[in-house]
Amino acid sequence: MIKVLLVDDQSLIRQGLKALLELETDLEIVGEAENGAIAVNLVAQLQPDVVLMDIRMPIMDGVAATREIQQRFADTKILVLTTFDDDEYVTAALQNGAMGYLLKDTPSEELAVAIRAVYKGYTQLGPGIVKKLLNQFSNGNKQTQLQPVPPNLAELTPREKQVLKLIATGASNREIAQTLYISEGTVKNHVTNILNRLNLRDRTQAAIIANTFLSHLDEPD
Repeated sequence: MIKVLLVDDQSLIRQGLKALLELETDLEIVGEAENGAIAVNLVAQLQPDVVLMDIRMPIMDGVAATREIQQRFADTKILVLTTFDDDEYVTAALQNGAMGYLLKDTPSEELAVAIRAVYKGYTQLGPGIVKKLLNQFSNGNKQTQLQPVPPNLAELTPREKQVLKLIATGASNREIAQTLYISEGTVKNHVTNILNRLNLRDRTQAAIIANTFLSHLDEPD
């Protein structure tokens, strides 16, 4: 059972999310918080596996709460769920330890899939978020640290290159599996191999590498 903490300053949003997510047999809503300060305290008390975090809230916003939770409770995964897709919010949340960034119009079944993926350690980015991150880097945002281009990019297998290109679109493991007609377990193995071989921290860096050097991935083997 995955224990989830809901953090949003609007009670109606929290109630709606709770009602939808409790339909999932493997998700348990263990608590709710109306701001980041309360969320930090509840994480200490309830030890949730995943925190579903809003961004703009009174007293302590989602970025500050994400930073503090990650500093104090590194095993707790944070998935941002908000109406704001501003470049500044996206970058700040991910830089401070969020494992994913989704918008509130995400269908409930996709949200449940994202929670499970984040719980397992995979980064989840909503449609358009990867493009915003790429724009940030291409505009010379020096605050975001990205490792140099791995020299062994060309050493990826043809299948690994296919998986990497799909990661760049923001596709989940399930979507990649469906596209390539392989199992999710096989996709997970490919993702792990890609990250290890390219010495990357997470899917976000992999997506940026793939988009920036797409021509290298298209070269014949």
